[in-house]
Parts: sequence; structure tokens; C-alpha cells
Amino acid sequence: MSAPDPIPPEGVMPSTATPALGARWTARDRRATAAIAVQFAVNGAFFASFLPRLPELRDKLGVSTGAIGALLTVASAIGLVSSALVRPIIARFGTRLVLFAGGLILAAGLALVGQAGSWATALIGLIGLFLVDVFVDVAMNMQGSWLSARRHHPIMNRLHGLWSAGSVIGGLVSARLAHTSLALHLGVTAVVLAVLSSLVATQVLAVDETHADAADDVADTAGATRAGHRRMGVSPLQASLFAAGMTAVLVEMTAIGWAAFRITDDLNGSAATAGVAYVAVVGGMTVGRFAGDHLAQRWGSDRLMQGSAVLAMAALMAAGFIGVQVVTVIAFAAAGLGIATLTPRLYDLAARAGKGSAAGLGVLTAGIRTASILAPASVAAVASATSVGLALALAGVVAGVGFLAATRSLS
Repeated sequence: MSAPDPIPPEGVMPSTATPALGARWTARDRRATAAIAVQFAVNGAFFASFLPRLPELRDKLGVSTGAIGALLTVASAIGLVSSALVRPIIARFGTRLVLFAGGLILAAGLALVGQAGSWATALIGLIGLFLVDVFVDVAMNMQGSWLSARRHHPIMNRLHGLWSAGSVIGGLVSARLAHTSLALHLGVTAVVLAVLSSLVATQVLAVDETHADAADDVADTAGATRAGHRRMGVSPLQASLFAAGMTAVLVEMTAIGWAAFRITDDLNGSAATAGVAYVAVVGGMTVGRFAGDHLAQRWGSDRLMQGSAVLAMAALMAAGFIGVQVVTVIAFAAAGLGIATLTPRLYDLAARAGKGSAAGLGVLTAGIRTASILAPASVAAVASATSVGLALALAGVVAGVGFLAATRSLS
């Protein structure tokens, strides 16, 4: 593109103190990389430990499915609001302390959800989970991006692959413990996660890679001046990051959330086949993320991101319009492969756009969480009025085109 790129070149962090790509890789860096890899897996397992047991929580509280949905929506909305606090909190305390304290608060929230005997207690626990997860999510991606920039070989896709693997493991453990008391399951899980998060915090990078004038450099992205006065305008970079996060997650949530419904509602498939369709999406994402760093080196990260978006779009259209169950499942697997590298690349771009601060990631996570709130109802409305297949295809095309347009100025 002819316009100057607002984001530093891949592999180069803006701080003059930051080692250039290919600089000496120290033992401390290796330990930090191993620790942040564990953090990604733990974070993936964390939500997967209680989401599959929400029906049991519903029955325990004696509320309707709609009430559980309302609780999750309120908690997600508060998570969206907390995105505005990410930059100042991380700037004040640093990513290492945020990971440590955040892990303990997440563990406490998980235990509280397990012990909840009323909707009010459950809501407090869920708010704690969704509120603090934003900070942990940004902090671990900042650390991952810094470490990736120090290496000859990028690692962001593999880190997100570990998140997917952790999610699968957490889901399997939850299924295995389905007959165990919810309070016992989530309580023990909370203790394990708290211990792991605490150990991770002792090994990650102790000093954030930033520089003194970073706040000035990203003031327009964060929407604030050093004097603390908020601007009402939206910078092009801020808008692009927000839109890219929203559209990427819309594609992801559509495929994951509606694959099973496409099989059962449109194609009269069995519950087993519906389960296979879901696994196809998640499995494709996991494989794509572990292969993504190698492909990025071979083809270039931006070309891979754009090609992946096109693949996801085409695959969702195929899954939505082709009425053969086997082909539909294969299409969902292809959609998972396409989706796999979208958010890892966005997190890396946002981390570098913030020039060492959490400004870029704060905007990105706001877009992601906006999609998390709006996507389910939007896709459901189209599916109810027409069919699940048409809803999949429309969401795939709209979100895919929007993603390509939003990332044009980022690549």
C-alpha cells in the first residue's frame, strides 16, 4: 500500500530497548515463552470448565434457560465496558502483576459460580469472570507478542493453538466429571488454575517492553490525552482494530455456535453427527493454529490472514448451501482452518500498534466482546426467519467482507 503503515513492521517492537528480531534468545526468554504458553492453555481450559455445565447451574438455581442467557449477557456487557480500563490498569501495574492477580480473581469467581445458590451470587461470580478475563487476555497476548518478536520464528498462532487445545481438554474434563458435584468440580478446578497462574506469573517477562513516551504515541488510539481529557473522535486505526475484532469473532462464533444446528435443524441429522460438525470446526481451528506460524513464514502473515478470511467465507457458504451432511461437515472443518489464524494475527497487530501499551489491544477486545454480545441474537433472528444455512452463509459473507475491509489498513 502507498500510505505509511501505522503499525511497526512484523517482528520489530517500537521500543529502542527491545531486541530486534533474531537477537540473542536467552534462557530467561525460553522460560517466559514456556510460561506464557501454559497461560494460554490454562485460559482456554478455564471457561471450558464451566460453560458445558451451565444447564446444571440453571437447574440448581431453579431458573429458566432464558435467565441463564440474561446472566451471561449482563456479564459479557460488563466485560465489554472493562475493555476501556485495560490500558490504564496495565500501564499502572504491568502485565506480570495483572496475570498474577487476574488468575487469582478468575479462580475465586469460578469457585463462587460453583457454590452459587441464588441468581445474584451466580451473577457476581460471572461478572468477576468476564470482567477480569479481559485484562488477563490482553496481558498474555502482549507478553506473547513481545516474545514472538524476539524470535526467528513467530509463535502467536501456536499460542492461540494452545488456547484451543486447553479449551478442548477443559471440555473433556467437564464431560468426564458431569456426575460430580458442580461445587466440587469448579472448586477443585479453581484451585488448580490459581496455582498454575501463580507459577506462570513468576516466569513471564518481568518488565513490559515499552518506552516513556508510549502514552503520547497512542493517545489518539486510546481516545485520551496525557491531561486525561477524552476525545470524542475515532482514529482510523482505532476503528479498524475494533471492526476487525468484531468481524473476526462474528465469523468464529457463527461457525462454532451454529454448526450443530445446521445439521439437526436443516439436514435432519442425528445428535452424533451434529457433535461431529462442532468438533470439525474446533478441530480445524486447532490444526490451523498450530500450522499457522509455519505458513506465515512461508507466505507472509498478511497474505495468510487475507487468504484465511476468504477460505472461512467460502467454507461457511458451502456449509450453508450444500445439503449433504458429509460435505457440510467437511466444509465446517475448512471453516475452522480459515478462522484459525485470524484472531492471533489481530492480537499481534494490536499489541504492536499500541507501541508497548495496551491501547491497541483494548480497542480490539472491545470489538471482540461487542460481537460476543450481538452475534448470537443476530444470527438467531435470521435463522428463525429463514434457515440456519442461510444465516450461516449471510453471516460468513458479511463478516468476511467486513474483515477484509477493516484489515486493509492494518496489513
